[in-house]
Amino acid sequence: MKEIKRIGINTGGGDAPGLNAVIRAAVLAAVGRGWEVVGIRKGYNGLLDTTQTMPLTRDTVRGITHLGGTILGTTNKGNPFSYPVRQPDGSIRAEDLSDRVLENFQKLQLDALIAIGGDGSLRIAHDLHLKGLPVVGVPKTIDNDLESTVITFGFDTAVTVATEALDRLHSTAEAHERVMVVEVMGRYAGWIALNAGVSSTCDVILIPEIPFDMDVVCQKIHGRYETGRRFAIVVAAEGAKPKGGELATTGEKEAGRQEVHLGGIAERVAQEIRERTGYDTRSLVLGHIQRGGTPTTFDRLIALRFGAAAVRILAERITGVMITLDPPKVRSVPLAEALSRMKSVPLDCDTILTAREIGVCFGDHL
Repeated sequence: MKEIKRIGINTGGGDAPGLNAVIRAAVLAAVGRGWEVVGIRKGYNGLLDTTQTMPLTRDTVRGITHLGGTILGTTNKGNPFSYPVRQPDGSIRAEDLSDRVLENFQKLQLDALIAIGGDGSLRIAHDLHLKGLPVVGVPKTIDNDLESTVITFGFDTAVTVATEALDRLHSTAEAHERVMVVEVMGRYAGWIALNAGVSSTCDVILIPEIPFDMDVVCQKIHGRYETGRRFAIVVAAEGAKPKGGELATTGEKEAGRQEVHLGGIAERVAQEIRERTGYDTRSLVLGHIQRGGTPTTFDRLIALRFGAAAVRILAERITGVMITLDPPKVRSVPLAEALSRMKSVPLDCDTILTAREIGVCFGDHL
């Protein structure tokens, strides 16, 4: 790998609190080494259209550590290996534009790329690396489902937001003697639902790792009402599903994306509870509020450490790796290793054991 003088930074996939902190730390660490930094806007789109780039300097990143979102913008539809291109007849066809990314990388005179993203964005980064693009990945996802790192930045903020929302629902649920079913993000991993649910003393927690039985869920809720606790809080990860059942989805697909949108599990569960118990039951979807706003202190600090570490790794001429938290150190692992599998909630983890011992129901048994 040649001497580094100029690097690019992009942010891809869903936004997460802490993205701006990573950008700031990486820029300051790079500028401190005499490097130039180019911001690649909207994921990898700035490497398909070089007008979507911007210089990143000390002035550009001043005062952004505490800000949510990303000053570079992001997208989850811009996979250059399967990019949606409109055809003359109006249809959309996925095309491989990865060679254009490599060409524009050279035109921008970049020596390396710091790619900040979740599993989708980092998989693209890995594939580009296999084609010769020097890249270091920084793990970003509120879902905390990336292997090889203890935690991803953005997760702590999302859990904090979800916990605060669940806390607030206790008083209104009790006042109206009502069951509240709350849907949180997480895709196919239950980390947000589990941590927020236990922290806010939810009665039922439904996660993808434990298929649930509605009979068991309703027995738990009915038991509370019979003992005089005439309300209940149920939190459901968007990827939770009943035993032998299907995921709740909108049934829609977007151009350039293979997966359908997850969503609707809260209303599905709430309807079942209403029909089976007769209790007043409402559903609520927290949605993108979990992604927005000011990152927590923990997420800010981890994001800053990850950004600075990415530059240190590049300075050592190491690429094709992802930055990872391995307490107490921040180190790197090969991207292939980090993307080898999704990090799901272990069924024997201490948090699940604790939850069961304090009476939380996961829908598998009482």
